[in-house]
Amino acid sequence: MPDKDASYSNNLVMNMNSSSKVYAVIGDPIAHSKSPLMHNAALQAMDVNGIYTAFHVRPEQLEYAVAGIRALGLGGVNVTIPHKERVMAYLDEVDGSALVIGAVNTIVQRDGKLHGYNTDGLGYVRSLKEEMQADIPSSRIVIIGAGGAARGIAHALLTEGCKELIIANRTVERAQSLADDLSGLGNVRAVMLGDAPAIAPNDVDIVIQTTSVGMHPHIEASPVSAEWLQAHMLVSDIIYNPLETALLQAAKAKGCRIHNGLGMFVHQGAIAFELWTGLKAPTALMRQRVLETLQS
Repeated sequence: MPDKDASYSNNLVMNMNSSSKVYAVIGDPIAHSKSPLMHNAALQAMDVNGIYTAFHVRPEQLEYAVAGIRALGLGGVNVTIPHKERVMAYLDEVDGSALVIGAVNTIVQRDGKLHGYNTDGLGYVRSLKEEMQADIPSSRIVIIGAGGAARGIAHALLTEGCKELIIANRTVERAQSLADDLSGLGNVRAVMLGDAPAIAPNDVDIVIQTTSVGMHPHIEASPVSAEWLQAHMLVSDIIYNPLETALLQAAKAKGCRIHNGLGMFVHQGAIAFELWTGLKAPTALMRQRVLETLQS
């Protein structure tokens, strides 16, 4: 049976020339990322002269990596854990909403200048509404984590008018900092993760896990105990590899509705693709390519 991934790669490489654009994702770790598969399928489908790859960038290398993006003329870059906040310092311009969020996950290079955007929150909300028909304005929501992804998602949920947003993090000071940054957008507060009395489960409609806990290869980990979960909850984990994290498995066993990170991953990537190319992203194809590799 032909190797689809090899076929995509061969076609892209054969068509490369001096006018080809290079796109990439940077992060630490990065070997697990399915972004290259998804974006190369989109580039080929839309007949874009370019290729997408992944670069492992450690925190101490971030400034040099961004200088390389500029010097080498990369067309665009996705930014993932743990660089979404620190990368802002090295960009020429940052979109207004990304400034409020305090994190960038997409870089676009135009005329030698690097522009930062955040597509995480919008991509996540699109996925939650489309796949789960979530009624965000009527929901009390707990976000686990206070990093770059949490910032984008929290901003989007408050913009959608959620009833209450509780940010739970191992370091409560970081959660409080995010709550303070977004306090003008709605009802938001911070608690320490694990402080059960501060988060009454009966009052929670949606739980959103935004950290790397449970990501491949450490798939046995979960940020909250199964005992805290209640059957009426919608439990969402932005991790997409594996499709069902330990948290989602525990939630399903308790009778919760569950939602994985595949939709967010695809939608945030589609928005980034459109920022880079000006073309409508083939979202269905992008989702199909990622799902095929996760299920193989």
